[in-house]
Amino acid sequence: MTATRYPLEEQDRLTVRSVRAIGTTATVVVQDPSTADAAERILVDELDAIDRACSRFRDDSELQRLHADSGRPVRVNALLFTALEVAVAVAERTGGAVDPTVGNAIAALGYDRDLDDVHARPPAPPRALGAVAGFAHVQLNARQRTVRIPRWVRLDLGSTAKALVADRAAARIAEVVGWGVLVSVGGDVAAAGPPPDGGWAVGIAVASSTAPEQADQVVAIRQGGLASSSTTARAWLSGGRTVHHIIDPRTGDCVAPYWSLVSAAGASCVAANAVTTAAVVWGEEALDRLATWPEAVRLVRHDGRIIVRNGWPEDGAS
Repeated sequence: MTATRYPLEEQDRLTVRSVRAIGTTATVVVQDPSTADAAERILVDELDAIDRACSRFRDDSELQRLHADSGRPVRVNALLFTALEVAVAVAERTGGAVDPTVGNAIAALGYDRDLDDVHARPPAPPRALGAVAGFAHVQLNARQRTVRIPRWVRLDLGSTAKALVADRAAARIAEVVGWGVLVSVGGDVAAAGPPPDGGWAVGIAVASSTAPEQADQVVAIRQGGLASSSTTARAWLSGGRTVHHIIDPRTGDCVAPYWSLVSAAGASCVAANAVTTAAVVWGEEALDRLATWPEAVRLVRHDGRIIVRNGWPEDGAS
């Protein structure tokens, strides 16, 4: 990965399609305009599939049916099982910092429907919080493709499923269209296939909708994934205070904002997202913990200080 001043004329040669789905904006970028329609169709198909499998906000999602049958083994479809395997693997890798059993905790803070709807209603009073059940209670049986979660436990796969769908969509589009492709799902980015000369230019900013010329930094990736996590981008009022979507599983409350923005590049978007979310949860311990991780990382502290590790390009950081 390199820092880049990606030429505007290079960007003009790319074709960009964006759709609104799963509470965010998803974008696909292709090099051959004739492949744009097919790429968009595949992206929409993957987004719809992940929404039907993993949504906390759809009464008809498979995740909600799993919740309704909590306490006993439930056979699920292949995509939900894959999403759960990814979520548990990320939880194990991060020592439980990124945990899928935070569903009740994030709902208690008021994030129990699409964020636009949360913002539109009056702030709710706070509800009791506490440590979550923990990922070890998610029992996966690969042979039977069954899942068992304890009664009353609710899962939230938002931290990993968005990155997973970016990886899946990019790989599938590149295979079908035969060209390199970049997919962004709410700022979770995946690249697959041969990239353009100089790589794919990706802007780093708190909001995924930030224009490239207004980004804090622009970096180039050729393969794999890039993700950012922020304590300010998905925020709302709850009980007279501003809260956000990154939960500390040890408390069931949102994380204290030691880092305002963490970005990482890795072998996949799932790997990059695991780093960024975990670093926000770890707070000031993140630098020591990340020393043994391979992903390149950029961290912006609450006071504005920028720190880079593991080969992330310098941009005035320390």
